[in-house]
Amino acid sequence: MDILSKYPAGQAKLNVPTLVYIAAIGIITTRCLDVLMLFNALGVQGSIDFIQRSVQTWALTLIFFASLVLLFIEIRCAFVILRGRNWGRWVFLATQVISSVYLWCASLGWGYPELFSIPGESKSAILHDLFMQKLPDLLVLALLFVPPRSQRFFRVH
Repeated sequence: MDILSKYPAGQAKLNVPTLVYIAAIGIITTRCLDVLMLFNALGVQGSIDFIQRSVQTWALTLIFFASLVLLFIEIRCAFVILRGRNWGRWVFLATQVISSVYLWCASLGWGYPELFSIPGESKSAILHDLFMQKLPDLLVLALLFVPPRSQRFFRVH
């Protein structure tokens, strides 16, 4: 049975703090729910139309694939964070900065607003909606960076 053991006899099991565990589960859950809610809102035909619109030009295809890559990177970061790797939380922070800046720019008309944008009458309304949309991610980042126990966990591992 020792052969099948995941950890060698001399290596201690990783004790993940509760807040870090909640943050990682929050990342995975929000990403999966976002995708499910998108498909639920669009339906089968709407999802097919969305994909067809997003691959009309090379630029739109690049943005579509970049958003999928960003989604998979965020999910990978959650698993890396559970292993105590410090770079996982920094990469997740970088993905949030990139997605927020792109959403802000696309919503102001500096990108492809028909695909990835936040509707609003003014810059302040768009910024408010963007903030509300990113609030769960901000809370996850707070759980990863603010508590001393989380900081100590990533410093040690």
